[in-house]
Amino acid sequence: MIEKILSPETYSLLVEWALSFCKNLIVALIVYFVGSFLIKWGVRLITKMLEKSKVDRSLYSFLTSIVNVVAWFLLIIVIVSILGIETSSFIALFASAGVAIGMALSGTLQNFAGGVMILLFKPFKVGDFIEAQGYAGVVKEIQIFNTVIRTGDAQIIIIPNGGLSTGTMKNSTAEQYRRVDLEFQFAYGSDVNEVRQAIAEVISANPLVLQGPVDDSENVAAPWMGISKLGDSGVTILTRSWCKGADYWTVYFGLNETIYQTLKTKGFMFPFNRMDVNILNK
Repeated sequence: MIEKILSPETYSLLVEWALSFCKNLIVALIVYFVGSFLIKWGVRLITKMLEKSKVDRSLYSFLTSIVNVVAWFLLIIVIVSILGIETSSFIALFASAGVAIGMALSGTLQNFAGGVMILLFKPFKVGDFIEAQGYAGVVKEIQIFNTVIRTGDAQIIIIPNGGLSTGTMKNSTAEQYRRVDLEFQFAYGSDVNEVRQAIAEVISANPLVLQGPVDDSENVAAPWMGISKLGDSGVTILTRSWCKGADYWTVYFGLNETIYQTLKTKGFMFPFNRMDVNILNK
């Protein structure tokens, strides 16, 4: 019936095209099944490798998703090419769409890149106390685009990872030990040796203060103190002592209060700014 409708040349070309298409379709199906198997196997392999490398879970799940999407996109391009469909315009369309989306989401992509850098290099981790972008608090969660911190007054701050990864950031809990620096000012005429002895007794009596070097840190030293400056109103003594990072604020406020009470009890005078006003009668 078809042979009567079509000319022999057209019929021959149609049969040839159908046979070629069927052959390409069979090859495309084989490539599809083999490619899908390889993609699933490759994603599982990458996931296991990332798990063994102890990369953050949110990062490796995102990376495996990206690998999965890219692999499937390449597989589709190969299959379309096998079927004889022109892929250059197809790829150009996706490239143009990618550029447009990239420009529209430039800030989001910057935050994504920052999140990847943070999760890979780990300048801080969940539970660390950091100061960055004008905020200070404990890190509660590191997301792929943002980092969530909790401030001391129980406020939740969400900081974009772009600025966090490229700006200055202070991590107060990265080290196991911290140094506590305190300054105390006394009136001129006070016996410096007695003041130093009184302060030393308070510091040595505090169980949270480390009294000497420890084996697992090359920074920790015994408590030290000295005169740091001679001011307008009095003499300033600087004390430096070490403690565990978790005990920093307890030691800081505890030493301040105890040293003040001790020196006050011993009769040492704390200077304060004073202004003398002389009234001249004409």
